[in-house]
This record gives sequence, structure tokens and C-alpha cells, in this order.
Amino acid sequence: MAAPTNTFKQALKRGDRLIGCWMSFAESNTAEIMGTTGFDWLVIDGEHAPNDIRSIRDQLMALAASPSHAVVRVPVGETWIIKTVLDAGAQTVLVPIVESAEQARELVRACQYPPHGARGVGATAARAAMFGTVSEYIPTADREICLLVQVENRAGIDALDDILRVEGVDGVFIGPADLSTDMGFQGNSAAPEVRAVIADAITRIRAAGKAPGILGVSEEATQAYLDMGAQFLAVGIDVLILAQNARALSAHWKAK
Repeated sequence: MAAPTNTFKQALKRGDRLIGCWMSFAESNTAEIMGTTGFDWLVIDGEHAPNDIRSIRDQLMALAASPSHAVVRVPVGETWIIKTVLDAGAQTVLVPIVESAEQARELVRACQYPPHGARGVGATAARAAMFGTVSEYIPTADREICLLVQVENRAGIDALDDILRVEGVDGVFIGPADLSTDMGFQGNSAAPEVRAVIADAITRIRAAGKAPGILGVSEEATQAYLDMGAQFLAVGIDVLILAQNARALSAHWKAK
């Protein structure tokens, strides 16, 4: 039995538009609920949410029966954490703050087994191979791993063309909050100067045959990114969805 087909990676290759959502609660029951909502992909955020490898694993388990594809954002682009989340069953990894082609090449190596990569060969006893039942996991896993790198500062934008030439990078995700702050706009990703950089980056990513992605947290921003040509687009964050709707509900009924 071969490694499971990564339908998210296949859809990116076809050029399909995929709508997703961020998950920041770090709880498996919330992830299971989000898995019923119809999003094409859901991010388990290991960078800014209070996740550890056990909570990431539990959310992967909670989403196993969902049609929504799990994307795990690791806290940092290090081989040790990438191989850990892959062994836990992640097939798509999102890596923050990628600033050079050399860094991107090392991330590709972290996602692949030797002789091409540096991933530790220990999945036989792990969830990735369903504890040894996926008998051909190790020789087939590399082709099903999807690597998404985040370009979210001026250094990354300057190196974007070099990053796009790295074989094994499937998509590039623009981080508007970090990018705008690094450009001197303190999180104001709607600044015209920032929007221009984002639009140019998305165009360059598409032209290189990679998938461009981004997160919008307002309808205006999300529509703008859609119009720019974002292919895998996150349209909200679970914590904000709850908070904003709860606040609106409270305000509505307290005003009666």
C-alpha cells in the first residue's frame, strides 16, 4: 500500500482555487467542528497558536474523516519539527519566514527521505504510515508531501525569484501582516505600497508555475487578494470568527 494521495497538492497543480481557514484554538474538538464547514483546507497553526506536537497530532486525527485538507504550519523551518509533524501524519507543511533559496532547498530536503533529502526514516512505527500498515509508505511518501513556504518580509520578497526556482517548493504564501510591518506600516497590510508588493509577488509566483497563497481577515482584503490571483486563499481565523460573531450577538441583544 502506497502513501495516501495528497489531493490538496494535486489541486494546486491543476490550478484549482482553494478556499481555507486558519485554526488557532489548538483544540481537537474545535478542529473537528471546523472540518464540517466545507473549507477546502484548514491550517493547524504551530507558529502563533498554543500548539505542541500532541495537539497537532490530535487535530490531524480530528480532521482525518473530513474533506478539508489539513495544512500544518510549523513554528520554525527546522528539520526536526518538520519530520516530527510529517511522522504525525501531516502531508502539507507551511513554513514561516523563508528568506532565501538556500533556506528553501533545506526545507525541501527536510520533507524528503534520503538519498535526496534528510527526513529521518522512522515512519514505520508512526501515524504517517498508520503504524506499519501502509507498507510502501517510505518509497512513496516524497511525492505526496506538499511544501508551502511563507515569504513575509523584504528579504523574502528580494529573494522571491530565487526561491521560486527551487524544485520541490509547491507554493508560496505571502504573509501580509509581517510584510507590512517589515515595510514600516505596522500591520497595515491595506497600505497601497504593501498591496502593490503583494500583487507583484502573486503575479511572479503564478508566472513561475507555483501556487500563490495568502490570508485575508476582512472581506475587502480577501476580495482584493482574490482579484490579484491568489490560488489558495484563507478567508478567516476561527478565533476571530467566534469572537466577532459573539460580540455582534451580544451587542445586538443588549441594545434591545
